[in-house]
Amino acid sequence: MNLSKSSYCRGIQCKKILWLEKHKPEEKEETNNDRILEQGNDIHEVARYLFGSHINIEYRENLPQMIEDTINTIDSYKDVIITEASFNYKNNFCSVDILKKNNNSYEIYEIKSSTELKDIYINDASYQYYVLTSLGLKVTKVSLVHINSNYIRIGDLDLDQLFIKQDITKEIKDLQETVKNNIKEINEYVEKSEEIKDIDENCFKPYPCPFFKYCTKHLPEKNIFDIPRMQTRQKLKLYKKGIYSYEDLLKEEINENTKKILEYELYNKEDYIDKVKIKEFLNTLKEPIYFLDFETYQMPIPLYNNVSPYEQIPFQYSLHYIESNLKHKEFLAQAGTDPRRALAEQLVKDIPKNTTTLAYNMGFEKGVIKRLSKLYPDLSEHLMNIHDNIKDLMIPFQKGYYYTKDMHGSYSIKYVLPALFPDDPSLNYKNLDLIHNGGEAMSSFQDLINKKEEEQKYIRERLLRYCELDTYAMVKIYEKLKEIV
Repeated sequence: MNLSKSSYCRGIQCKKILWLEKHKPEEKEETNNDRILEQGNDIHEVARYLFGSHINIEYRENLPQMIEDTINTIDSYKDVIITEASFNYKNNFCSVDILKKNNNSYEIYEIKSSTELKDIYINDASYQYYVLTSLGLKVTKVSLVHINSNYIRIGDLDLDQLFIKQDITKEIKDLQETVKNNIKEINEYVEKSEEIKDIDENCFKPYPCPFFKYCTKHLPEKNIFDIPRMQTRQKLKLYKKGIYSYEDLLKEEINENTKKILEYELYNKEDYIDKVKIKEFLNTLKEPIYFLDFETYQMPIPLYNNVSPYEQIPFQYSLHYIESNLKHKEFLAQAGTDPRRALAEQLVKDIPKNTTTLAYNMGFEKGVIKRLSKLYPDLSEHLMNIHDNIKDLMIPFQKGYYYTKDMHGSYSIKYVLPALFPDDPSLNYKNLDLIHNGGEAMSSFQDLINKKEEEQKYIRERLLRYCELDTYAMVKIYEKLKEIV
């Protein structure tokens, strides 16, 4: 078959992925990778300038034209930097992120958006080395270029600090016979008339398989792979033993928490409510209570000073609080600006010192506030006062003080809320317009800068309503716990 470096890597993960792509493509599940791909493209665009000026081979659906453009460029220069240089050897195609020609020798630089070296990246680069050397090119060096998570931008973007160039030439050379054998085995496997059925760790790593639902269709509707908070390795071990269903698993020696989840899924058990423990939790809270939720986004390429790659940048918060009645405040940054200072200033105005602030999964909110306090010393005292007085509304559900079948073993607010309020449309995220989860909020805010004024207004309003529901949901959950005890 025609291989590319990405399809070769999928074949390394599991040859059946390529078999299904060829024979049963309709079974492939769609994945929401648009933002990841967009971030990867952004990183490639910046990393291309690591060695200064370069010649880029424009992408064309006509791959032979890309190869011809590459050959013409190579032949025209003694020394040159080429991005997306494209080659084909016996139906094995690849485009090299950065190809550095030094007289008659070449260096390959493979760009990755990750902050670390992974085995699959070595497989990727090994395939490229195989293609180029099989065509007779003398490749003297192969390097992986990945993000330096310790880089903090101060002033102009420093590409030599932002990226780490890791020499992997030896590992690449050692794998060449393996690459040749892998290509042969992939082609033989894909030509088989029948698929081979099996489930193993390759279904989950290095990337979740888009055919997993198809490959597990022989399992019961509720099977071991649906159990939350159980390690994949343990699930696979059970699968190999022939334990597939919840009923099968209940016969095994399992921890009490997993046993409780299974029993609630299988049997019509009454809600478990430990009123004593819930009351103890509520007694740690002092009214008035401020209910806080942040929305953040990540930048792989830092656009602002004092930002690291992939750092969580807060751009919005919602704040409900109860005085004589329920009140609400909110903040949403302007698009295209560093939102942190304005957000921090507003936050210390909106939350008084020495008051209880409730968050759901407080580690996230506390992390945001702590980073802001380090960044702005003049606001640090007040910010850390808020930080030190945050309590976690997740605890009664995380600790199992309150559990219902409809939580399906999860204590995430997206499961707890509909379990506690199944018939309240005002608490249903599905009823929101445009933005229904944190990922959509992050993407929408980052895209604001590219929208016209009228569309920006509409999206901003949707962002505000989404974040408002997060804290309103916390208010309702808190009231529900008080009602119970």
